[in-house]
Amino acid sequence: MFQADPQLSRVPGRRQPKPELDLKTASKQDHLRMVIVMDHQSPGKLNMQFPDIWLRDNCRCGECYLPKTLSRLPQLWNNLDTSVRVQQHSVDVDQEILYITWSDGHASQYPFAWLRERDFSLANRTRYLSDFYLPEPRHWSGTDFEHIRREFQYRDLLASDKALLEWLDHLAVYGVALIKQAPLEFDVLRRLCNRVGFMRRTTYGDEFSVRAQPGASNYAYLAAPLPLHTDMPYFEYKPGVTLLHTLEQSDSPGGVNLLTDAYHVADLMRERYPEQFRVLCQTSVDWADIGRDGELEFHNIWRAPVINLDAEGRYVRINHSIPQRDSHFTVPLEQVRPWYEAMALFVRLAHEQACSFKTTPGDVFTFNNLRLVHGRTGYDDTDRNVRHIVGAFIDWDIVYSRLRVLRNAKSNS
Repeated sequence: MFQADPQLSRVPGRRQPKPELDLKTASKQDHLRMVIVMDHQSPGKLNMQFPDIWLRDNCRCGECYLPKTLSRLPQLWNNLDTSVRVQQHSVDVDQEILYITWSDGHASQYPFAWLRERDFSLANRTRYLSDFYLPEPRHWSGTDFEHIRREFQYRDLLASDKALLEWLDHLAVYGVALIKQAPLEFDVLRRLCNRVGFMRRTTYGDEFSVRAQPGASNYAYLAAPLPLHTDMPYFEYKPGVTLLHTLEQSDSPGGVNLLTDAYHVADLMRERYPEQFRVLCQTSVDWADIGRDGELEFHNIWRAPVINLDAEGRYVRINHSIPQRDSHFTVPLEQVRPWYEAMALFVRLAHEQACSFKTTPGDVFTFNNLRLVHGRTGYDDTDRNVRHIVGAFIDWDIVYSRLRVLRNAKSNS
């Protein structure tokens, strides 16, 4: 163990530091040099762990860090010395500050409160990823829907940050929530989106009306049954949250919403049909939307698999829309039939796992468009039997940002 630097002890106003830190160097892997700090406030006085190069990169002094922007300054990286080492170190246990002098001559200090939030232990990393970065999603089957379904009052969401936090958290975890008692006005979705951040504009505008239209430019604008799908898979940056406000509902038996947690479907395939799961994860599909909406003519294309995974194998996006899957299929010939067989299985499971419900005027149906597939039954459309839904989108980046702001405000109140 290194000894505390006597020069650090003589800084005016600083209490006598006590050596409570250990520096360990892996014998065969030099890149695993770790700084171990005992945390006296943790249960059982657990050790905090930090790679030494990470500590140097995250120095909090005025030369390395700009508090106004909460970000590091770039000068260190103009000629980064990755061989930098701890020269001397000490810990002020009473003030809870770690002091380090580096082999490049730089001096750093780190408050324990800041270190606790960034400890590299598995428990702390897991807590941060699930409690702060993104809420852990909980997948559900069609029979689970009535247990996870939750309703929120429109006026509460506009007036109460507590209600807003609960809505966004439920939406993040389960992917679906219903808002009740919204006025039958066209700007309801804009008010809701503005409470969170701002709307996502697409080729169909900010808000869009879903109702039977002669000469419809989109399959959703027909009264025919709308099969399970995700909205706009032809966008690289697909809208994350869909909001559908019911202004008028068909009095016919149709117009019933269908909904499936496609992450649950993917779970079933991963467990029971691993080869078909692999095909849907690895085969890129051509998604397209060609047409005109008002004065805007468009031709959108994006290639991506049906099931999209991140580097750790977690689901990040589902793409599925039968009308918006292009007739171009730019994959090798031998991949075509296996994809159709796997996709037929996905669609069958999605229908088996679907739940159904019918909204009433004043309802706002909100759901995760990256995760859930939705549709509706066909309905009769006449002058006396009209179905009119207003839709809008908001991106998950905006939702998660607002969710974190609300959580921080709650924890600091």
